[in-house]
Amino acid sequence: MSARRPLAAVAAALLLASCASTPGRPYDPFEASNRLMYEINEPLDKYFAKPIAQAWVDYVPTFVQRAASNYYNNIDDLFSAVNGLLQGKLDKAGNDLGRVMINTGFGLGGLIDIASDAGIPRGMEDFGQTFGYWGIPQGPFLFIPLWGPTTVRDGTGTLLRFVWSPTNEIPLVPLRNVIYGVGAIDLRAQALDATSLLDQAALDPYTFIRRSYLQRREYLVHDGNPPKEKDEDE
Repeated sequence: MSARRPLAAVAAALLLASCASTPGRPYDPFEASNRLMYEINEPLDKYFAKPIAQAWVDYVPTFVQRAASNYYNNIDDLFSAVNGLLQGKLDKAGNDLGRVMINTGFGLGGLIDIASDAGIPRGMEDFGQTFGYWGIPQGPFLFIPLWGPTTVRDGTGTLLRFVWSPTNEIPLVPLRNVIYGVGAIDLRAQALDATSLLDQAALDPYTFIRRSYLQRREYLVHDGNPPKEKDEDE
C-alpha cells in the first residue's frame, strides 16, 4: 500500500493539471518534445517490443494467448463496471459486473470468457471516459515511449487503474511481474495490424497517431456521438 500512495498522488496532480488546461479538444503544446519521444520510441518498438509481440503471436499456443487476453479483459470489465456506475450507465455496469462474476466464478478466474459466449456485451468504460463524462478537460496530448499516445486525463485514468489493479494483490512478486509482462506483450500484439496500417497509410505517422487517438477517445467519451468541432489540423 505504501508504494501505491506516491502513484495516487501523481495521478491526482495530473488530474488537477488537466483541469487547468484549455477545455474542448485536446491540444499539443508539447509537440516538439512529443515528436522527440516518438522518434525515441520507434527503434525501441521496432527492435524490442514488436519482435517480442510477433514471437508471442507466432509461437505461443492460441489458447494461451486467449487466456492471457481474457484475464486482462476480466479486470477491465471490473473497472468498466465501476466507471459505468460513476457515469450512471446502469445497464453497462450491470452487464460488466455480471461478466466478472460469471467469468471469475466459472471461467477459471477469468481465463475463459464464458460471458461473451452467453451474449453479454462488454461496456468498455474506463476512468478517462468517466473524467470526460464529468466534464474534465483532456489536457495536453502526450506521447510516451513504450506506452504510446495519451492525454493528461487519460494518463491519469491509466495510473489509477494500475494502482487499483487486483494483480497488485498477488503476494508473489516474480509471479506478479510475469503477469504484468505478459499483459504488456499481449497488448502490443493486439496492435500489430495497426502498426502495419500506419506504415502504409501515413505520410506523417506522428500526426496520424495523434489525430486517430484523439478522435477515438472523443468517440468513446460521447458514446459514439461526439460533438462536431473544427479539426485543429485543418
